[in-house]
Amino acid sequence: MKYIRKALIAILSLSLGSSLIAEESIAEKVKINGEPLDRSLNGGVVSYAESLAMARPAVVNISSTRVLNTSSQMPNDPFWRFFGDGQMPRQREIEGQGSGVVVSKDGYILTNNHVVENASEVVVNFQDGRVMDAKVVGTDPQTDLAVLKVESDEELQHAILADSEKIEVGDVVFAIGNPLGVGQTVTMGIVSAKGRDDLNMIQGGFENFIQTDASINQGNSGGALVDARGRLIGINTLILTDGRSSGNIGIGFAIPTSLAHSVMVSLVEEGSVSRGFLGVGIQDLDRDLVEVMGLADSKGALVNSVVPDSPADEAGLKVGDILVKVLGQEVQSASDLRLKIAAEAPGSSVELTVAREKKYFKTDVVLGKRPSNGQAFIGGSDNRELLEGIEAESLNDELKERFRISNEVESGIVITSVSPDSPYARQLVPGMVIEKIKDEPVYTVRDAKKLLEPGTKVALFVYVEGFYRYMALEVE
Repeated sequence: MKYIRKALIAILSLSLGSSLIAEESIAEKVKINGEPLDRSLNGGVVSYAESLAMARPAVVNISSTRVLNTSSQMPNDPFWRFFGDGQMPRQREIEGQGSGVVVSKDGYILTNNHVVENASEVVVNFQDGRVMDAKVVGTDPQTDLAVLKVESDEELQHAILADSEKIEVGDVVFAIGNPLGVGQTVTMGIVSAKGRDDLNMIQGGFENFIQTDASINQGNSGGALVDARGRLIGINTLILTDGRSSGNIGIGFAIPTSLAHSVMVSLVEEGSVSRGFLGVGIQDLDRDLVEVMGLADSKGALVNSVVPDSPADEAGLKVGDILVKVLGQEVQSASDLRLKIAAEAPGSSVELTVAREKKYFKTDVVLGKRPSNGQAFIGGSDNRELLEGIEAESLNDELKERFRISNEVESGIVITSVSPDSPYARQLVPGMVIEKIKDEPVYTVRDAKKLLEPGTKVALFVYVEGFYRYMALEVE
């Protein structure tokens, strides 16, 4: 009744031209329950039915319809001849199935982006038999998350979010979803690992998975991973297989609520997710680097390039610096640093702890806004013509995916087009990354053209077909 009264007052206020009562924000509607698990009952529980009774009604089945545009001719295919003219129909509807989790009483639902991506229609099926059309509020492919909204006259039973930062390896967990379309299913396992950030399953994205051996199969995507109290700790997303089958072998992954909650708030309140941008190329510290650099351990992220005029450049960061802390939190790896920086809002001031020549210092950096396409530079449009008949672009996530460039390559320019009659066609090939010219790092085509003086022969340091090498190029 309290919420009904609030709604009535809000409606009345609007009708009177007043805004005395503000609408409750999504962050207030969906809060994280930070109470820790009671781990003292190890081995003493005989049933989890009561805990799961809280979570199960909040897990829904999601059906999505995508329209596939096609125009290919298939005159010899007897199936397509059925349509009369031997031409594949220009549009076909493809249906997909997945799961989702209701996280607020007024109908906000968390699921995976790949469950509803490019969907023209989304339908939500509840466990009590109700069926509702859903609106896609927003999607974030870089974390594979999506937020849906359904409208209901009644308050919906919803999941309680736990603080996923407090889970421990060995905690009992349950995966709830609709695997293989058989209907809602609950499977049990444990937290096998946490903080999995180096799987490279989301190209150019941000990974920070909970690993579990609770059985997850096709159709579980977007479903709930809950703790022993029935609280949501993750959104089930993907599995790792042995290559011989597509079924579960006990290695599944879920997006933790700490990440899902922040993405959801941004999508609902802003319509997109803005991420912080530092402007450095980074790599992990392996055993050999730890030895030659005289370090105590391999924690931290080693800076191997600094983007000119970026926040990192303005803060005085240099190649060879090791970033060991962000806002007082230890940096475990290059991927961990990337996650920590992306989690901060553009324009925010972030304190970095830096190791340089075996000495430590702190510096504040005002973060920029990470480009949505993952570009590693800041600035206006980049002229693509590098040389006669050669086009290139600054390295970004889309180009990495298109040309299958290793994630180890952090910066440079990518050859995107080579004309057959170009005088450089025998040396430069599409997908080649030029990292340095005359031992100078290059980040944009503009940078590169300054170093490619006509009538000179220059040394290029390039990445091509999985290998780094130097090559000489005579500039005409």
